[in-house]
This record gives sequence, C-alpha cells and structure tokens, in this order.
Amino acid sequence: MAYKSLRDYLEMLEAKGDLKRITRQVSTDLEMTEIHRRVLAEGGPALLFENVVNEKGERSDMPVLVNLFGTVRRVANAVTLGGEPRETAEELREVGELLAFLRQPEPPRGIKDALSMLPLAKTVMSMRPKTVRNAPCQEVVLTGDDIDLDKLPIQTCWPGEPAPLITWPLIVTKGPSDSKEDDFNLGIYRMQKLGKDKTLMRWLKHRGGAQHFQRWKNEKPEPLPVACVLGADPGTILAAVTPVPDTLSEYQFAGLLRGAKAELVDCKTVPLKVPAEAEIVLEGHVMLDEYEDEGPYGDHTGYYNSVEKFPVFKISAITMRKDPIYLSTYTGRPPDEPSVLGEALNEVFIPLFQQQFPEVVDFWLPPEGCSYRIAVVSMKKAYAGHAKRVMLGVWSYLRQFMYTKWVIVVDDDINARDWKDVMWAVSTRMDPARDVTLIENTPIDYLDFASPVSGLGSKIGLDATNKLPGETNREWGDKLDMDAGTKRRVDEMWAELGLG
Repeated sequence: MAYKSLRDYLEMLEAKGDLKRITRQVSTDLEMTEIHRRVLAEGGPALLFENVVNEKGERSDMPVLVNLFGTVRRVANAVTLGGEPRETAEELREVGELLAFLRQPEPPRGIKDALSMLPLAKTVMSMRPKTVRNAPCQEVVLTGDDIDLDKLPIQTCWPGEPAPLITWPLIVTKGPSDSKEDDFNLGIYRMQKLGKDKTLMRWLKHRGGAQHFQRWKNEKPEPLPVACVLGADPGTILAAVTPVPDTLSEYQFAGLLRGAKAELVDCKTVPLKVPAEAEIVLEGHVMLDEYEDEGPYGDHTGYYNSVEKFPVFKISAITMRKDPIYLSTYTGRPPDEPSVLGEALNEVFIPLFQQQFPEVVDFWLPPEGCSYRIAVVSMKKAYAGHAKRVMLGVWSYLRQFMYTKWVIVVDDDINARDWKDVMWAVSTRMDPARDVTLIENTPIDYLDFASPVSGLGSKIGLDATNKLPGETNREWGDKLDMDAGTKRRVDEMWAELGLG
C-alpha cells in the first residue's frame, strides 16, 4: 500500500472515519485556527473545509485541509515502509533503525549477515526517484499577469499578524554544485505573503535551504531557483522533517517512506523537480539582495516571534491540479501539529542515538517543551562522568538538537516519559552545585527571546543519575521496592479483594 498523492491518503483517512468534511462557511481569518486548535486538542480528525472565505469575505474555489498530522496515529499511518501503514509511534522506530543503518552501516559479521543486508541495500537503491513528462500538478499553469496569490485561501492564524501566512510549504532547493551537500533539499519554511507574486522565505541559518542559499549567494550572481510545494503525498512531507543522512537524497528517502519511488516532474520556469502528484506548486527565485521584515507571527513557543529580515521569494509560475486542495496549519503553544510531529518522530531519533551511544535506553522530547527545547534521556550508567558525556552528545550528535536548552539525564530505572518519576530523580539524586552543567554562548533559536542575545544563549544539563565513586564520597541510598514474591502473592489475591 503506497500513497501516490495526498488524495490517496485522504481517501484512506475518510474510510477510517478520520477525516471530517466541513460544509459550513468558515473564514481563513482566525476562525479556521480556532476550530483546528479545539479539534487537535481533543485528538480529533483531519478537517477539510469545503466552503471557505478569506478575510474580505470572498469565497475561495479551493477547499482547505488542516490537522493532517494532528495525531501521532495519523503520522504513523503516513509511513508505508514495507507496504503497510504504521499505527503507533513505537512502530516508527523502524524508520530510525533504517536511518541508523544508512548513516553508519556496520560491516557484516559473516556471509549470512552480508546476505541479510542485500535486500535493504537493494531497496534503498531502487528508490531513486523517476521523472515523468505529464503531471497532475501542472494541469493548470499560471504565468505573467495571471500569477495571483489572492487565489489561494492563505490563512491568517492569530490576531495582529501583518499578513496571511503560508504555513505548510514544502520548499525544494538545490545548491550551486554537483556535490552531495548541494543535492535536492526539502524543508518546511513558512512564507509571509507580500503581494500577488511575492512572499518572504523564512529559513533558519542551520537549515538545508538556507545553507543552499548562502553557498549559492557566494558563487552565483543570479537569484536562487526555488519551488514551493503545497500538498505533497504524506511520505514526501515527512521526509522533509526527518534527519535524512547527507549521503541520501530526501526524494529517495521519501520513496522508502512511501513504499514506492517518488515520481517527479520538471518545473516549468525553474531547473528543479517537484512531486508530480502535488496539489499546488509555486515556482520562482529567492532574491540575493532583497530582504524585508517578517512577522510578528504566532509561533510554536506560544508567543509572537520578533520581527526579523528574510529574503524575498518572487514567483514566476503557479502550477496546480484542476481542482486543488490547499494544505494549511497553524503553529502555537503545544499541542499543535509541530508538537505532534515531534512526539511521533521522537521514536525515529532513538535508534540514531543508540547507534552512537548504546547505553541510552530511552529519549523523550516532552511536547510541552515546544518540540525540542527539553530532552530527557535514560541511560545505563557505567562510570563517573558518564551522564555528562551523554548530555554533551545530545547537543552535538544531531543538528536537530543544537537548540535544545535543557537536557535531563536519568538512570534506566526511571521512566523518562513520566514527569513524576523524572522529578523524583531530580529531587533525590541531584546536588545543584555538583550536578548542574551550564554552557554559555551556544547557538539558540532566534525565536527564543529568553536568551540574552538573538541566536546566542546558554544550555543546562541536569545529571539526575545515581552517583558513583568519584562523583560522591557519601554512601549512596538503596531504592525502596517491594520484593517480587510479595508482589506475586498480592497479584494472585487481587481479584478476591474486590478493590477494582
């Protein structure tokens, strides 16, 4: 089972009762966000608004899809690696195991081991995307004076925002060279609408698209070609937010998640390839020397971000299906779709950490930590200073966590996903002066206005593990627990006690 398009996925969701069509008139101006926010908080279905008006009360010809990844189950359902959709977050760990293998494959221990690797290697190689000539995403092509972003039902998510915001754009870029680092990159970067044919491109400096832009700017005089895909198949969207190794094209990895090769088509006005089954594509160029103020917008922190300049994206063509669906979302204080995606993809990160740090038992990004600002790690501690090594590894091994402010390390007898258990470890296994690690002048998300300088701040590590010789001179306490025999006898009498 593979979803060739967003529509294939929606068909599956509707069959399962996990898609709700809204026929009542709803405005893109604030109303859509409030409905989405309430439904997501209750773990509700994806929503397809079929009667949409903009901030001026003008009706749109396009329906709007929101809450696509509003539950962990829907994120898991989007992955059809091996032919069947996943149902739980835990099943996504298989994706992480695959990524760990692709990042650093272990040499085979013998002929049998080598033969077992062949199917995986063959699958990876067979997922190279293929290019098609005719594509649904180019059934309608608008150029010149026909380009008009007013035709798209772009949301205004929160009060006081300066302009409608494209919130789910899949941005396709390619760097200036033929090296691996300049291969096709897929990323999600929001876009403030500036006019009928212009937006801003808000990408953070460490993200792939921004790095392509900087290298292009250093080597080329002309603007960077960019394509913005609105409404790709779910596997391709997830590939854009997954830590794909640099040796693998994100389109190739999208094929693995989809369970079928990605089908691409050449853009009409820029030298890029986009998913053939996409709903809408904005083609154009990011200007090298044209910047404008972006924001303030509601962000995943639960606050409005500060205003900052970002480069201008000028559109040279809009291509789309004859009856396109506009994919949208909002970001705000968790829970929102980014926090749900973070919760699901948490399982993908665990095998990656365990490959580098086998002592790690579990890794947890609490959703209330705004996707990545707090991490809790449980580990099998073996020597003095071991916990500090692990916390430094969290900050440095994957670039996704260079902005993580708090790392809490606990022993493997503590449930890293239970705040009561974690806080008990913090309160009984920590001395504040000895077990707190503070690091200053480190990269911080510029949206974090708590940092003293934009983009630069501090990090804190809490060692909430049992202390070993060399870390303390005191006798360490023994943890209270009932013996196994008593637990077993009470288990056997429990039904007779009538205690529920």
